[in-house]
Formats: sequence, C-alpha cells, structure tokens
Amino acid sequence: MSMQGKQGFLVVSRFAGESIIIGDDVTITVQEVRGGKVRIGVQAPRSVPVDRLEVRDRKQGGVASHA
Repeated sequence: MSMQGKQGFLVVSRFAGESIIIGDDVTITVQEVRGGKVRIGVQAPRSVPVDRLEVRDRKQGGVASHA
C-alpha cells in the first residue's frame, strides 16, 4: 500500500482480548489470533462506515490492489 500523500500510521501489538481506541467512539478489539490470521471486532457508531478495504474498493468501483 502506498503512503504517498497520507500521514504515517501507528503500529501496535495487542494480545487476544486487548483493544485500541480511535477517537472517542471507535474501539478495535483483537478477538482471536490463530496461525497467520487475526480476528478483530469493531465497535463504532452506526454513522461510521466500517468495511474491509477490498469491500470498500469494490463499492467505489475500484480494484483492490492492496497487499
């Protein structure tokens, strides 16, 4: 993914059951880590769109080319 024109991003380590908070009303919680797959839960107001990147790209008519 290209970061050109974007701000840097924060990388955090979390164990299953631990969370991070975004702003005042979005919580991301690691539900499970198994092999190379991480399951996360997102708690956010209904007014905040939450999609996987490839789903958002499809909705917008783009091509999901992010690795």
